[in-house]
Amino acid sequence: MPMKEQSLKVAVIGAGVSGLHTARELKTQGHAVTIFEKTKKLGGTWAYDPRVEPDPLGLDPGREIVHSSLYQSLRVNLPRRLMGFLDYPFTERKDPREFPGHEEMLLYLEDFAKDFGLVELVRFEHEVVRVERVDEVSHEWVVESRTRRSDSKEEEEKEEVFEAVVVCNGHHTQPRIAHFPGMDSWPGVQIHSHNYRTPEPFQNLIVVVIGNGSSAVDILTEISSVAKEVHQALRASDIHFKKLESHNNIWQHSMVECTKEDGKVVFQDGSFVYADVIMHCTGYKYHFPFLRTNGIVSVDDNRVGPLYKHVFPPQLAPWLSFVGLPYRGVTTLIIELQSRWVARVLSGKVALPSEEEMASSVEELYQHMEESGWPKRHTHQLQNKFDYEDWLITQILDLPPLEEWREQMYFSALKKIISIDDDDFRDTWDIDKWMQEIA
Repeated sequence: MPMKEQSLKVAVIGAGVSGLHTARELKTQGHAVTIFEKTKKLGGTWAYDPRVEPDPLGLDPGREIVHSSLYQSLRVNLPRRLMGFLDYPFTERKDPREFPGHEEMLLYLEDFAKDFGLVELVRFEHEVVRVERVDEVSHEWVVESRTRRSDSKEEEEKEEVFEAVVVCNGHHTQPRIAHFPGMDSWPGVQIHSHNYRTPEPFQNLIVVVIGNGSSAVDILTEISSVAKEVHQALRASDIHFKKLESHNNIWQHSMVECTKEDGKVVFQDGSFVYADVIMHCTGYKYHFPFLRTNGIVSVDDNRVGPLYKHVFPPQLAPWLSFVGLPYRGVTTLIIELQSRWVARVLSGKVALPSEEEMASSVEELYQHMEESGWPKRHTHQLQNKFDYEDWLITQILDLPPLEEWREQMYFSALKKIISIDDDDFRDTWDIDKWMQEIA
């Protein structure tokens, strides 16, 4: 049975998409919300930062970290009709395109925060350095934050106690890189896409791009406009050396086999190239350096767990939760549904299963993944249907089922992205015509 309805003091870590929508839902449910944001502005990864990190691969733990991974030309890869929240449509602001640039997405989030009174809940330039239970039996959490006084270079640290914490710090900041023999002695430049902003630095160079995600396709296409050659390395086993018909200076290869001290990059299919740059478009790590749970929650090969339905650690639920971990779906929709669920659970309107039942559910998922040969690092990757989103709606109780067009539009967009260059697809797909066809 649901708990008695209650209002809690809740800390939200991060003022990006996850943090803002979570704060909105918590506020709607009557909770007292504080949002901790380490930068000077809201938006999270959608707040473009032209700076790059001093360590281009992001291996130095002591480096100055730039949170956003946006490149200057980035556009959303789903139609704005999908990107908007269910009750707050992503309508045109300054960019009229159906697949707008990142500036338009930031304006949308800023409007959302203003319209729902969220800006005043944000503590800007407050970096969370520790989240820990008051003691082993308490449901309360100590949140330690650090900020720099505006009138000096001195940093101030502050500890506060909250009844619940929701982690919304994103997962597009800490690079994952490819590893191969010889990479440490290879003489060229290696960079992760986290530190890519514009193509100009690659003028007349030979570049190897590792990866085949949306950012990899965007970046290799953009770099090819200025580079001498671009060579894409793919993990798929059926890929062999070939030149792309649609571009006169892009070649595809299998994955990098090794690199040599003379600058040679050797691919698993036996082909090779003498390159100037290796660009790692290889994704990101889930990273919670502030979180201290005595091993109850850990990150193992990019599996954050154990988490019931990607949100609640069974031993610490509902007082600790995570919003925004799953990928390969409509991210804003997933975040919206997760945050509604969390807010209602914390208010007592919705009950969670017992700790034992949640733990059993997690173990069933892990066992299914192992039996299916699904790598641990893909634990939070959603599959090909909206099953997870539909399940979340059943937990929220006061939302109608999702409209069928959302799922159809998502998978139609994915198919077109795969078959057509991203910008060609985004500029030519007639959404209104498509909507009429399925009506």
